[in-house]
Amino acid sequence: MLPENLLKVEERIHNACAASGRQRADITLIAVTKVFPVDVILQSYDLGLRHFGENYVQEFSGKAPAVSHLSGAVYHLIGHLQSNKSKIAAEIFHSIQTVDSPKLARRLNEAGRRLDVMLEVKLSHEEAKHGAAPADLPELIETVRACPNLNLQGLMTMPPWSDDPELSRPFFRQLRELASQHHLPALSMGMSHDFEVAIEEGSTHIRVGTALFGRRQKR
Repeated sequence: MLPENLLKVEERIHNACAASGRQRADITLIAVTKVFPVDVILQSYDLGLRHFGENYVQEFSGKAPAVSHLSGAVYHLIGHLQSNKSKIAAEIFHSIQTVDSPKLARRLNEAGRRLDVMLEVKLSHEEAKHGAAPADLPELIETVRACPNLNLQGLMTMPPWSDDPELSRPFFRQLRELASQHHLPALSMGMSHDFEVAIEEGSTHIRVGTALFGRRQKR
């Protein structure tokens, strides 16, 4: 099932790139493997996938020993990170996409390992969503850039859930404008149901789980 699903996802990515005048090479496909066993990561790797997204530090810390040997694999933390788990996260992930405070940035820097980071921005009013307010970005960017172990790549967001991908477009557009304003090249936005719209709006990293692996089991 996964090989067929990957072909369908790649076709969607290519079509979205063609429609927006972009190159496939500009889009990083992150396979979201949270709540799936290690075997799913291994199978995905064998099919050529190299970027994997996980939401929970504790869950991935259990998987990490079994996948640490995969040459070229990049593991992204795409879920909320509490600062008291920053040291563990820095040890097992290559990229933290959910930096949302100066305190967290400093904690990650103090872990002493070189990390790519993105800043999570909260653009909706949903209480369940995390992220820095757009007005707080200048201070956060300044803090991260002062951290020698952190490589600031760009911004990340998660719009309110909707079955209509077009309803995500204003949030994606706003994130793109913020990234341009702050001269940041990367945008992590778009998931299984709306990544075409995200690509049209400039996304460089799409986070795809359901379209590749099916519905996750409840935790």
